[in-house]
Amino acid sequence: MAYSEKVMDHFANPRNVGEMENPSGVGEVGNPKCGDIMRMYVRIEDGVITDVKFKTFGCGAAIATSSMATEMIKGKTIEEALKLTNKAVMEALDGLPPVKVHCSVLAEQAIKAAIADYYKRQGIDPTPLVGEIPECEACCNL
Repeated sequence: MAYSEKVMDHFANPRNVGEMENPSGVGEVGNPKCGDIMRMYVRIEDGVITDVKFKTFGCGAAIATSSMATEMIKGKTIEEALKLTNKAVMEALDGLPPVKVHCSVLAEQAIKAAIADYYKRQGIDPTPLVGEIPECEACCNL
């Protein structure tokens, strides 16, 4: 299984890794059965993601996709962040092997889960804004 230089760089030198004190929202996705769990922290001010951190338990591709996804949403509006797709994350990393595509899906879901948590903390139902966040099943059936 070959990884791109960008995947290797984000795995070896992850950006925005760690926990965040007093986040605006926290999202955790994944499944212990498949071994990939992502927790994403966001700080949102005036509708803009001013800071983002992640902690990922998983393979190198899971760490790389988390790192890249945080880079792609930092400084963006909530609406822009919600448009981030797993395909865009994969393209930014110059691709992933087919068996690792689920890692990019988890990164997209973790962002949505963190934003959904932000809305819940504001007393707003996140479902019409964020949509449903499915449970991690595809990656566990590989």
